[in-house]
Amino acid sequence: MAFLPLQSKNVSDAENARCELLAESQRLFRLRPHSRGGRINHTNEMIFTNARLIFPDGIRDGFEVVVEHGKITAIRPPAPRLRQAGKRVRDNEVVDLNGNYLAPGFIDLHVHGARHRDTMEGSVEAFRAICDFHASGGTTSLLLTTATAPLDEIVKVLQAVRDSRTANTSIAGVHLEGPFISKAKAGAQRAEFIQNPSPTAVRQLLEHADVLKRVTIAPELPGALEAIHAFYVHGISVSGGHSDAWDKEAIAAFDRGMRSATHTFNCMSSARRRGVYRVAGLLEFALSEPDISCELIADSHHVSNTLMKTLYHAKGAQGICLVTDATAGAGLPEGSQFALFGKDCIVKNGVCLLADRSALAGSAACMIDLVRTMVLEVNVPLYEAIGMATENPARAIGLEPKGRLTVGADADLVVLSPQIEVVQTFAAGREVWSN
Repeated sequence: MAFLPLQSKNVSDAENARCELLAESQRLFRLRPHSRGGRINHTNEMIFTNARLIFPDGIRDGFEVVVEHGKITAIRPPAPRLRQAGKRVRDNEVVDLNGNYLAPGFIDLHVHGARHRDTMEGSVEAFRAICDFHASGGTTSLLLTTATAPLDEIVKVLQAVRDSRTANTSIAGVHLEGPFISKAKAGAQRAEFIQNPSPTAVRQLLEHADVLKRVTIAPELPGALEAIHAFYVHGISVSGGHSDAWDKEAIAAFDRGMRSATHTFNCMSSARRRGVYRVAGLLEFALSEPDISCELIADSHHVSNTLMKTLYHAKGAQGICLVTDATAGAGLPEGSQFALFGKDCIVKNGVCLLADRSALAGSAACMIDLVRTMVLEVNVPLYEAIGMATENPARAIGLEPKGRLTVGADADLVVLSPQIEVVQTFAAGREVWSN
């Protein structure tokens, strides 16, 4: 997993140092290696033609995308081909996209659930229902996100995800959101299960480093800096969030490997007075540091348009990762009730709330809703909004073969209409959803 070096600008030196730190950490934490699940290859060739291709730097016409064995093998001008009525030519399946957009499949780093199902159930059926719903919004890879809970319950989820990944290749891993968070910024999380990141707890989690891809942590907690460093050297993305940190605490976390901010503007400290002085919090540090990537729930509920524009102008298109933070209320009708790890919640006015309406409880959105919001309400170019849902999150967690239309990448694709609606979703060249 690629991170910016902490001290040196020399990438090879930084990587050597990281490997040395990893070896030392393995010795200290006595970790056992785990094998990674394989991916399913598809042998048929597909040619996606008559599409407007969305690249990181713009939208281009006049190309077709060739897919074989679940990978993009060519991006080329349309090739002449013989047509035989009712038959494929040379066993190639030609998919005419009728002038619609073709983009990489979306990558969501923060998904708790959908349609009454929650990651904390830890079951194959729950994981499949969550992935299927989010595929309808163009998402082809996601991090199943835990809630603050007893550590043993979280470990059960990690084990269940490990067992499910081979059969469900949409699962890119797990995002641990809690229990290492601030009680002052708990939001909808259950405060009774919040704890400090002790060496024992960190060691227990690092036993599952093969599936644990992202950890949200409050940098100001006792033991947080040591935990951040341990996660970092194991290639796990560390994100500051649910935090009441001062900027100096955020800087210290950055120095040890924190490179992201969780659902920016929500449940995080901002500038306030300390004595007679006004001091920045985690929010201002994230806005000011170019190497911090900011999650954004652009569902028109969690963050106002003005704040989204502020983030866009502060971070630029490459500094934002769109996330849904969808909970089990996503995909349910207005007024539906659901649970968030023991807390009663309701879908109201298109967003998820605690039943007493005292706090937001995640979103009811899918990724295409966020992309549309960025384009229509924040006035971001479509290709930049797509990058916030594809290339940026892939880079944030080191998901190398995904997030771009390029030869050699996984053929995770989404077809979008001119109205920015999902028409079809493909994972490894296989259609997983269509409108």
